[in-house]
Amino acid sequence: MNSPRFILIVVIVALLIDLYVFQAIKAITQGMAPRWRMIVFGLHWGLSLLSLITFIAGPFLQFQNIRINNYLFAIVFGFYIAKLLAVVFLLVDDIRRLIQWGIARISAPSGGSGSGSGSGEAISRSAFLSWVGVGVGSSAYAALLYGFTNKYNYKIHRVRLAFDNLPPAFKGLKIIQLSDIHSGSLANPGAVAKGVDMVLAEKPDLILFTGDLVNDRAFEMKDYQAIFSRLEAPMGVYSSLGNHDYGDYGWWETLELKKANLDRLKEIEKQMGWQLLVNEHVALERGGQQIALIGVENWSAKARFPKYGRMDLAYPGAEKYPFKILMSHDPSHWDAEVRTHYPDIDLMLSGHTHGMQFGVELPGIKWSPVQWFYKQWAGLYEEGRQKLYVNRGYGFIGYPGRFGILPEITVIELA
Repeated sequence: MNSPRFILIVVIVALLIDLYVFQAIKAITQGMAPRWRMIVFGLHWGLSLLSLITFIAGPFLQFQNIRINNYLFAIVFGFYIAKLLAVVFLLVDDIRRLIQWGIARISAPSGGSGSGSGSGEAISRSAFLSWVGVGVGSSAYAALLYGFTNKYNYKIHRVRLAFDNLPPAFKGLKIIQLSDIHSGSLANPGAVAKGVDMVLAEKPDLILFTGDLVNDRAFEMKDYQAIFSRLEAPMGVYSSLGNHDYGDYGWWETLELKKANLDRLKEIEKQMGWQLLVNEHVALERGGQQIALIGVENWSAKARFPKYGRMDLAYPGAEKYPFKILMSHDPSHWDAEVRTHYPDIDLMLSGHTHGMQFGVELPGIKWSPVQWFYKQWAGLYEEGRQKLYVNRGYGFIGYPGRFGILPEITVIELA
């Protein structure tokens, strides 16, 4: 992936993009004073060259602190994503100019030696579309940088869910769902602790965590174990495993070390007072009545993610309970297996998508690029009598920020 040939190709493509965008910058700065124009040109090429140098040197630098790598990656990657957005508008303008040029050539008088009707004239670049392209790209990059400030800006989402078959004793039960902590990406224990304070202030009856406690390795919990150990509820704190918890994305000298890492992670959850459900179910009792809580390992309908979950092990025996909650990390599990084979699972709780940590959520508008990959990606979904809630994630990974899709604490009230 980081071979010299690959790096050379990327550098050439990046320089071509830079040159293309530079043409638009020249067009929209024509009216500027020469001094300011040179400053704009210098900023463009300075940032471009700095980004390319960072990309080329990245494989050799590889800071020990993964968070620094994440920031550098986000800044460089975001810079070129912003330019690609600008290129879309510039291409529209160039296609327009090409069509106009072609029409001018076809309609021009032939055979004349005079100035003609403009057959040799160039069609000027549209300042409007150039401004739009540069503006869209710059706004996208500004949004990405602004997102760095939002990664600990926890938002409480309140959901009231009504079920006809819910035992009366469980009416009004308050559940808090957390998901995707990704402790290996966190860098501010104080801010993380404030999120835990928000959870405890809700006085939940039950806390459920739906996977991805770490990015890869159990030791990532070193600075956060004590913080999350504070989570408690009268009916307990239960958890399930996510795709990152297995260490599948890290490099291990032996399979034994990888297994030991997962065992250590399970031990940490036990030490925090969490009960990890690994392809099993438990009965929750309230007021002399019971419901089932099922927890499965990660199971995804997407080929690139593992299928460790075993509903065939977790479900048997749960059928006798009138109401069932399933914790399953990946929401694609719902359509692929849960709804089709287990129609009496009343509520499934998932995470995994993070809402891609980038999108728009306004009244009447809910959009994120992740919806091109996941049908259910954030919030509540219903099919018949079954419900799925997808938590937007407590932490973050890759891009060290959030724009529009804030980290979530879900408060669910059963009715």
